[in-house]
Amino acid sequence: METIYDFKALSSRGEEIDFAQFRGKVLLIVNTASKCGFTPQFESLEQLNQTYKDRGLVVIGFPCNQFAHQDPGSDSEIESFCQLNYGVTFQIMKKIDVNGEGAHPVFQYLKRQTKGFLGSRIKWNFTKFLISRDGSVIKRFAPTTSPKNLVADIEALLAQ
Repeated sequence: METIYDFKALSSRGEEIDFAQFRGKVLLIVNTASKCGFTPQFESLEQLNQTYKDRGLVVIGFPCNQFAHQDPGSDSEIESFCQLNYGVTFQIMKKIDVNGEGAHPVFQYLKRQTKGFLGSRIKWNFTKFLISRDGSVIKRFAPTTSPKNLVADIEALLAQ
């Protein structure tokens, strides 16, 4: 059976990240954008990262330019923006598509595992996926859900 650990993706610096290295961790995977009304969520995502990384949380941001072209920069520009404006230290990946024929395999998998309001399609930037230590996709959160509202779910998964 396929799990999140079967995937690989490129970081914003072009390095291959093998998700198998996250086995035993709780993952929070988010499709991000740097010019979106939800962009300030980077601050709360980084707070979650800082608060829980030592307990096993891994936050991973995948920039996406599919929604109103709200992440038009290069991978290095996006990474710099996140670091300079929001102090982001969590992993920022290479810009990808999350919907359509060119959707990245990680997001094809995540969408198969969870259905959102519009079916499996991702509706907008900052859709969040929470994954348990065993690699099961536990929950999908809407872009409007603040990362601060994920604390109880994260703590429950970290306690397992």
